[in-house]
Amino acid sequence: MREYADDPPVEERIGDALREHDATVAVAESCTGGLIGSLLTDVPGSSEYFDRSVVTYSYDAKLEELAVSRESLDDHGAVSARVAEQMAAGVRDTAGTTFGLSTTGIAGPEGGSEEKPVGTVFIGRAYAADWGTGGSYTEVSRHVFDGDRTEIKEQIARKALALLLDEL
Repeated sequence: MREYADDPPVEERIGDALREHDATVAVAESCTGGLIGSLLTDVPGSSEYFDRSVVTYSYDAKLEELAVSRESLDDHGAVSARVAEQMAAGVRDTAGTTFGLSTTGIAGPEGGSEEKPVGTVFIGRAYAADWGTGGSYTEVSRHVFDGDRTEIKEQIARKALALLLDEL
């Protein structure tokens, strides 16, 4: 699971950055199935900054665990920017962390379409600023990766962590 890892791997660098900023993170994963949480907990001391990873693979799980709206799921589908945004904000808010990170996509080998081919993912990042500052935000980016299912999942997980690292 280190085919796409840098040296040092992003899961180590993100820990240093989160500690430096006295920040914490929680993750809502769909297509990565817990891989981001696994990468984060591979690093000794990750309990200082990592709160949880919630795997919300189904529509019901996204609705019940993260309060993703039924309208977003119906109107945009699970693999969408709107759902990734709500997943990231939902996990950030329910965990009470500085950052929420989310992934929702199509790891394949089936399930893609012309509009959303296999390898498509939406990665959400939500930041919680101090109350009353108006500085909280949520951002989503769309990416498409190549490879088999395992390769796509690793690329998504590492990209999500790299995007969070960029935020810091």
